[in-house]
Amino acid sequence: MSLTVEIVATKPYEGQKPGTSGLRKKVKVFTQPNYTENFVQAILEANGAALVGSTLVVGGDGRFYCKEAAELIVRLSAANGVSKLLVGQNGILSTPAVSSLIRHNKALGGIVLTASHNPGGPENDFGIKFNCENGGPAPDAFTNHIYKITTEIKEYKLVRNLQIDISKVGVTSFDISGKPFTVEVIDSVANYVRHMEEIFDFAKLKDFVSGKATGKPLKMRIDAMNGVTGSYVREIFLNRLGATESSVVHTTPLPDFGGLHPDPNLTYAKDLVDTVAHGDYDIGAAFDGDGDRNMIIGSKAFFVTPSDSLAVIAHYLEAIPYFQKNGVQGFARSMPTASAVDLVGRKLGKEVFEVPTGWKYFGNLMDAGRLCLCGEESFGTGSNHIREKDGIWAVLAWISVMQHTGKGIEDILKQHWSVYGRNYFTRYDYEECASDPCNEMVSTMEKTITAPEFVGKSYSSGGKTYKVKEADNFSYTDPVDKSVATKQGLRIVFEDGSRIVVRLSGTGSSGATVRLYIDSYEKENVLGQASVMLKPLIDIALEISQLPKFTGRNAPTVIT
Repeated sequence: MSLTVEIVATKPYEGQKPGTSGLRKKVKVFTQPNYTENFVQAILEANGAALVGSTLVVGGDGRFYCKEAAELIVRLSAANGVSKLLVGQNGILSTPAVSSLIRHNKALGGIVLTASHNPGGPENDFGIKFNCENGGPAPDAFTNHIYKITTEIKEYKLVRNLQIDISKVGVTSFDISGKPFTVEVIDSVANYVRHMEEIFDFAKLKDFVSGKATGKPLKMRIDAMNGVTGSYVREIFLNRLGATESSVVHTTPLPDFGGLHPDPNLTYAKDLVDTVAHGDYDIGAAFDGDGDRNMIIGSKAFFVTPSDSLAVIAHYLEAIPYFQKNGVQGFARSMPTASAVDLVGRKLGKEVFEVPTGWKYFGNLMDAGRLCLCGEESFGTGSNHIREKDGIWAVLAWISVMQHTGKGIEDILKQHWSVYGRNYFTRYDYEECASDPCNEMVSTMEKTITAPEFVGKSYSSGGKTYKVKEADNFSYTDPVDKSVATKQGLRIVFEDGSRIVVRLSGTGSSGATVRLYIDSYEKENVLGQASVMLKPLIDIALEISQLPKFTGRNAPTVIT
């Protein structure tokens, strides 16, 4: 029986402009009549003639409205000429798994249903983003095109009567007005696990985790935070690497993440931190809702900053078979990320790139063969095996380094600092602030720091003095396609290499999130307490930005 395409009249909604990682709003916004339909139609139309006859990947982090949205995307895709969809069972696919599937299947792209580390549930957040054929987030030009379509949309196409059960793995074929359309519901974890087995030496890691190689099992605590990684964690760490059941927690993906805030940091993963702090574990790790972010802690909850995590992995890439086989190209970090990896790149003679926040900025460099490892201070680490950051990959990389060195995490870091020095780093997040005062704060601060007399000015606090070397609103010209990204964050660089960065985040669903970053390099004094070492510069940052005045906040929501 042939199903027919229905043309449905609609009107634009304001504010459907994708941020750094797609469109994120409250569930109640997405479930308004035609809201999701409009945005998905715009994504499909933005692909132009390439959409007809194409293959797309669809999946998300399992949060509230994920399954319903996936089924709606099936009906919209069928109506718009897509030939085949690969859909994760129950609509579930981690963001790294989507990227891997796009690349392995040479798909046109993928629609990812996630609000990443934001809370889930009917009163909380949902999100939709599009990943392109390289497996990475759509670049600015593409998302701007999506947004333009949303402002002009008058109709969308739908196969209303198409029914599909995405809870069962299998292939279903349809006739859509005389044209074939196939939906393949796939096992959510199988392709990704195979991919990890190609990158890492699972046999060697299993001997290390089980204790066969050392005589002592690796004690780990892996917290999936009731996000999408639960199934991946169980298959990889329990079934493939032989860890014990007690090594993993919160491995059932839940629509509201079980009330947890799936953001892997010291605040929201407090349960993990408190548990590992007792000293019974060698490594602790947590992931966010869609599985692309990670946090690493060592015995007694020794915290590894994302900046240090990136630098250590860069130093020990020979411990990972993938890089033994494919070689080591350049490294990259987002601008707010501490510059620890720069020091490794300099020693190894590799290019190091500083890019705006947003994983999409790494993709061109990877595709051009100039980048193999990159990271962001927001707990994102990854390599050129896909075009997304990858939380589970990062944990497997750290276990590989531990196996390779025979050292614990704290000793690995102290050894690293003894060679390279240490970048003390912290980030203050002020979440859901009123947008207008925050915009005024940024505007006022930009005028201050770009005034000619600002360079050379000295600031003192806590017995330390910092002299301004340069200051700007960071802009980036892509060395591959020469595209330009402007106004990416206010940046003050002092003569000793210390930095203050202030930016408004594009990943929240309501209000504004102000992020304040402090980075200070020490060559010799590498074992100090970060909060003590950074306090003088934090006080100076609050003075220059006038952040308490504009936000009305005396303390951040989250300190990392």
